[in-house]
Amino acid sequence: MASCTTAVNAGVVIGGTRVIYDGAKKEASLSVNNPDSVAYLIQSWLDPQTAGADKAPFIITPPLYRLDQGQQNVMRIVLAGSVPQDKESMVWLNIKSIPSAPKKENTLQVAVKTRIKLIYRPAGLKGVMPEQVADKLTWKRAGDQLQVTNPTNYYMNFNQITVGGKVLPDVSFVAPGSTANFSLPAGVSSGPLAFKIISDFGGVGEIHNSSI
Repeated sequence: MASCTTAVNAGVVIGGTRVIYDGAKKEASLSVNNPDSVAYLIQSWLDPQTAGADKAPFIITPPLYRLDQGQQNVMRIVLAGSVPQDKESMVWLNIKSIPSAPKKENTLQVAVKTRIKLIYRPAGLKGVMPEQVADKLTWKRAGDQLQVTNPTNYYMNFNQITVGGKVLPDVSFVAPGSTANFSLPAGVSSGPLAFKIISDFGGVGEIHNSSI
């Protein structure tokens, strides 16, 4: 399952801002469209979430192909290794588009790379969305940081977090069974907390409330 929100990579349109791989299915897919007037060389690969970690346990095909004007291609992602079956796993999916152009002096070809999340959701977790368990997150202050603990089996991808009405900069996500820290705004140490998470489809969910 891929999200319905699209990501634009130069003249290339990627059919999702994230991919949710349903563990009950043999593969996941992601479309790439070229509405531009020139052809593109498309290169795709997968990286583990943490630099230096083992190779991502997925294969994407085709990893390299030409996409002509007006064409669409569907990339397929297959699980090729072992992943936990009691919680979600996440890797980075990279897509680089290189435009074709005649060789001319004093011209520059610009390759654009997009990185999106590939989240594997085991079959046993099907039927529950992260939004439904987001209120299980716990929050506390840790020095000048906000610490969030995620006791659920799902990745929580944050759209926004506010404390005392002030927006935290550079919020990202918290992995299943893990904690994450985000910098608090200057002068903020406690108060009401509100957050929104990003849905499977790239949309923004409802406001959840807590406090520190």
